[in-house]
Amino acid sequence: MRVSGRVARLELAETFTIARGSSDHEDVVQVELEHDGLVGYGEAAPASFLGETVPGTLAFVERQAPAALGDDPFALEEIGRRLAAVPGVRAGRAALDGALHDWVGKRCGQPTWRLLGLSRVTPPTSYTIGIDTVEGTADRARRAAGFRFLKLKVGGRDDLARLEAVRAAAPAARVRADANQGLTMPEALELVPALAAMGVELLEQPFPSEDADAWRRLAELPPERRVPLVVDEGCTDLASVAEAERYADGVNIKIDKAGGIREALRMIHAARALGLRVMLGCMVSSELGIAQAAQLASLADHVDLDGHLLLTESPFVGLGLENGRVILSDQPGLGVRPR
Repeated sequence: MRVSGRVARLELAETFTIARGSSDHEDVVQVELEHDGLVGYGEAAPASFLGETVPGTLAFVERQAPAALGDDPFALEEIGRRLAAVPGVRAGRAALDGALHDWVGKRCGQPTWRLLGLSRVTPPTSYTIGIDTVEGTADRARRAAGFRFLKLKVGGRDDLARLEAVRAAAPAARVRADANQGLTMPEALELVPALAAMGVELLEQPFPSEDADAWRRLAELPPERRVPLVVDEGCTDLASVAEAERYADGVNIKIDKAGGIREALRMIHAARALGLRVMLGCMVSSELGIAQAAQLASLADHVDLDGHLLLTESPFVGLGLENGRVILSDQPGLGVRPR
């Protein structure tokens, strides 16, 4: 198998702000895997909070991964074990895993979701509104009113006023909140009961996962004064799912963190066995990265696959969007192609 990688800069349509900072673009690593005249494509965004970088991911793809791939692209489990032997490169594994699944689907003439035995029909995605002024938040919510679910990034000033602005600007939408580890305990104890009173569906990652006592303190609030808590940054692979069950109600599984479709699928089944809610999320990605995650979306309770919708233009095309749902292609493999 011949493999090559490149860095693609994805330009955001608007500045995107979360508790960790702001950005106007996202650099992702895209992979081409060629074998027997067919090309498979994959993509991943390295997670800085896991210590991963774009240069490190690209170096892994180009220098270390070729020896691990072997000569049989159907040997997905064995390839996955060889790639996993290199620590700290989850995004690189995810991009390669996506390219392998794309290649296998193209060779078999079937979409990946069908080869996995899954459905093309997926739950509606949420649309994410970054931290902004109250007025800016209201404007973004009005423009996103066609989505049935809105996810509001919190952890800045005026969180409650911004939530009220979303409610007023998009009264039919259901709201979720995401703190990206950005809350203190006093802030959380003020915010969470207010979220419950406003009917917010869930709160992602209020604190670092290492502070399990803080999570438990929120979970001990009376049912009418709390919302379900979902682990994002702290849920990275199969082993972390069982740990999340000790202090949270659900997990947000992302292909980029998990290291690929196969590990994400194992995580979903483990979460179900433990009675956890399953959210399928994403980083800022092109339609290629979103397509990898969307193959599994029919298994999720909550879908947050809007990374490509935040861009000025996606370098890959093939996904649809209808009534707030990401529509998977019925073409072979991941169903997307370079623009």
